[in-house]
Amino acid sequence: MTDLEQIPANAPQRLQETLARYQELGVRQVKLGLTDIDGVIRDKYVGLQKFAGLMHKRGGFCDCVFGWDIDDQLYDAGTYTGWHSGFPDTGYRLLVESERWLAEEECPYFIAEFVQRDGSDHPLCPRTRLRTVLDNLAEQGLAVRAGFEYEFFLFDETPHSIRDKGYRNLTPISPGNFGYSVLRTSALGKEFTEFMNYCADIDCELEGLHCETGPGVWEAALASTSGLEAADRASLFKTMAKGYFQRRLMLATFMAKWSMDYPGQSGHLHLSLSDADGQNIFYDAADPAGISEKMRQAVAGLQRYLPEFLSMLAPTVNSYTRLVKGAWAPTAATWGIENRTAAIRVIPGDLHSQRIEVRVGGADANPYLVQAAALAAMNIGMQEQLSPNEPVAGNAYEAEDDLPLQFHFASDLSSAANRFGESTAAKKQFGETFVEHFAMTRQWVASEYHRTINSWQLERYFEIV
Repeated sequence: MTDLEQIPANAPQRLQETLARYQELGVRQVKLGLTDIDGVIRDKYVGLQKFAGLMHKRGGFCDCVFGWDIDDQLYDAGTYTGWHSGFPDTGYRLLVESERWLAEEECPYFIAEFVQRDGSDHPLCPRTRLRTVLDNLAEQGLAVRAGFEYEFFLFDETPHSIRDKGYRNLTPISPGNFGYSVLRTSALGKEFTEFMNYCADIDCELEGLHCETGPGVWEAALASTSGLEAADRASLFKTMAKGYFQRRLMLATFMAKWSMDYPGQSGHLHLSLSDADGQNIFYDAADPAGISEKMRQAVAGLQRYLPEFLSMLAPTVNSYTRLVKGAWAPTAATWGIENRTAAIRVIPGDLHSQRIEVRVGGADANPYLVQAAALAAMNIGMQEQLSPNEPVAGNAYEAEDDLPLQFHFASDLSSAANRFGESTAAKKQFGETFVEHFAMTRQWVASEYHRTINSWQLERYFEIV
């Protein structure tokens, strides 16, 4: 008896139609993935019988994914899960509408979302934290349109070769600084266009792809869409892109900064808000830059609260090697009109294109948490009717000394985590359980880093001291 023959005749019609389609395609398994706090998609293949059950009831997933770090090392702190709890299963639900076809794996893919065992929202699920913020805005009659763009380095390497080389002397897919170069995109035209086609095929369509400054640096701008879907696509894009290139004996990294010799890798986020009539509330035709009062309040909210929420946008020790002056990344919550040196860039346009670009996050950040942090800050700004300072004209780094101290970003992960853990606004927006757990995880990462001896220390002190 095949898996399909075991499906009850009274199964929902949509399920029967889906399974019949899979039988026609010769599908024998389904792939599903859940994004953890670090932005890593944890996944599994399931057979069709299991899949059929997941279509109308919850599944179980070991909650160790909330009890370990990005390297699968168990935390020795925290209360949510651990040795004391026995690492039980937490629940998850399959999002039926998220179906995608993975042609190279010959199976469908579904996004899943963590839930508690009783089916209620999971307090640590990044997707749910974003959904909660979006629901809050929806209750005010506001809808979000969002678009992520990522820079990443691409190497002629494999997971084995980078380890054999100790992550040094790596060979980029192309040499030299060729930002926006038609030469590089022509020479590698097949690689560029085939990758864009792949992204479109998995419903992560790119509206642009080009070379950035640095050897083998590409920048991909995902097409904008509704808030939650934009984060879903961004999360999938990062993981699927890495898998795509590894299958072709290349390797992509989304580290915030893999070498101090080259620029960092950003994960910028574009946002706009529309009212119940679909009108962009950030646009005011009477203003020279099209900036409405709501947009000013949103900018002010970002200025005030991004420093408190920073660890959600800069979640790794490595993140802070990017957030330094003169490195195309902000070090304080500055804002400007069409100013790429500022943390918050107002992009003038029309009723359809007026938007905010949040330039704080790195490519290493979890897109669900980046968007949740930015939207929560904007929402507080609008609710409290905050006012921003004057926009920066010219070099935003030179204007930072005039900003209140609270607008400055922490310079390391531990400090950022402390500030997040103490934030009353964070607890209100994301829940005390999430804030306590996330702050603990970032402190863990910072403390683990300080327990290591790195090459800089060896090269500087080994012989001379």
